[in-house]
Amino acid sequence: MQPDLSRWIRPGDGVLWGQACAEPQSLVEALVAQRSAFSGASVFLGINYAGIVRPEHADHLRLTAYCGAGHNRALADAGVLDIHPHPYSRFGALLRARAIRADVVLVQVSPPNARGEYSLGLAAEYLVPALAGCRSVIAEVNDRIPWTHSERLLRDEDFAFALRTSREPAAVPYGAPGATELAIARHCAQFIPDGATLEFGLGALPDAVLSCLGDRQGLRVHSGALGDGIVDLMQRGVITGTTGGVLLGTRKLFDFAHCNPGLQLRSSDYTHDPRVLAGIERFVAINSAVEVDLTGQVNAEVAGGSYVGAVGGALDFIRAANHSPGGVSIIALPARAGSKGSRIVARLSGPVATPRSEAGVIVTEHGAADLRGLTLQERVRRMIAIAAPAYRERLAREAAGLRL
Repeated sequence: MQPDLSRWIRPGDGVLWGQACAEPQSLVEALVAQRSAFSGASVFLGINYAGIVRPEHADHLRLTAYCGAGHNRALADAGVLDIHPHPYSRFGALLRARAIRADVVLVQVSPPNARGEYSLGLAAEYLVPALAGCRSVIAEVNDRIPWTHSERLLRDEDFAFALRTSREPAAVPYGAPGATELAIARHCAQFIPDGATLEFGLGALPDAVLSCLGDRQGLRVHSGALGDGIVDLMQRGVITGTTGGVLLGTRKLFDFAHCNPGLQLRSSDYTHDPRVLAGIERFVAINSAVEVDLTGQVNAEVAGGSYVGAVGGALDFIRAANHSPGGVSIIALPARAGSKGSRIVARLSGPVATPRSEAGVIVTEHGAADLRGLTLQERVRRMIAIAAPAYRERLAREAAGLRL
């Protein structure tokens, strides 16, 4: 039986919940079913993998997110999703200033440990500052959620209400990397030395890159998102410690994280803090893109007119990697967008998420273009060399007409 959420959510309130695998699915189902009781409430979604929130729910709810990932793309295409175009490092401040409202926070938590402490389980990130400033916390205590070493632990007295469930969390099964992903990963791996600290963006490429690092020593991970690929390398001792904000993976990752002190989930105030990142040597940031232009500008938000990506934390980590002694920023992407053309382009079709002043190494399956220290004309030549061969001649013609 669903709880009556109108006891705690008021019309006009801001409601926020854990994203992606951390979404409290039973509570979200109750919220959308009862939305007319608190009409005018705003919702901050994060990544929407479960697909519970749909366009028709905007009849009573104002839907916001920082990204178009997962089912958010359908919301954006329907014109009912408003985007927060902010870097991840600012989310804590935006929540404290109530620019992002979080009057009521819905959390999915693990069962308590012997001390009565509930873990946030699969995500800490912006939940931590949201919990610090909200009026009410409603919990879904899910016995399928691992007890993890998360920055904020909760007790019974922290909850306005707790719903007990046994429900498999939304998973992110990227599957085994294909030939293209592995080729990209091998080109990325040449820039990752022993003792590096790694950051990964979303998608299948992080696991592919990790699969190529079995011969490294003393790696660490400091990232917003953590995926299945860390498990094997941590078990083998290749990765010696991991700090992240959210687990985006499958049961393999969730079980590995259970009560594992080597894996820490921290607030985005910590994971993306430039002061924290400034102290990391050999910091390698590996992020993806929708497209990259010939001078190194990155569009990570819009594809084919649809909002599919995010500003997210990429620029926070890219800047840190560019300043890190022995560090490097890598943007990795397939050279082609299926049958839709080249992802190395003369002009971006969407907004600039990363300026060319922050360009590091761009990688496709055809090679790596190290743009550091190069002039614009030198960058153009290197970028054309890693484009899909079928598009190189056209890109060279288009480059000749550009005013760089």
